[in-house]
Amino acid sequence: MSHPAGAEHAEPASKLFIWVWIWLLLLTAVEVVLGYEQYPVKLMLTMLMSLSVIKAALIMAYFMHLRFEKLKLVLTLVPALVVILCLFSIFFFPDSLRLMNLGWGR
Repeated sequence: MSHPAGAEHAEPASKLFIWVWIWLLLLTAVEVVLGYEQYPVKLMLTMLMSLSVIKAALIMAYFMHLRFEKLKLVLTLVPALVVILCLFSIFFFPDSLRLMNLGWGR
C-alpha cells in the first residue's frame, strides 16, 4: 500500500529517547514523593533543585538536541545561566531567606 505524496508518517522512536523519557518520569516520581516527605527546608530545596537541574540537562541534551551540537553553540547557554543565577541571587534568595527567618517555611 503506497502513501500519498504529502502524507507524513511517524518514525519509530529510538531506544535512547525512550530511556531518557523513562528517566525523566522516574525523576519526576522521586520529586513527587519528596514533596510528601517531611525533611528540613534546606535539604528539601537542595534535593529538589538538584533533581530539577538533572532533568533540565537531560531535556536540553536529548530533546533539544544540544548533545549533538557543536561546542560553541552549547557554550552560548553559559552566559544565560550566569544571568539567571545572578537574578536569583538578587531577587529570589534574599526574599526566601527573609521568609525562612520569619519561620514561615517550617
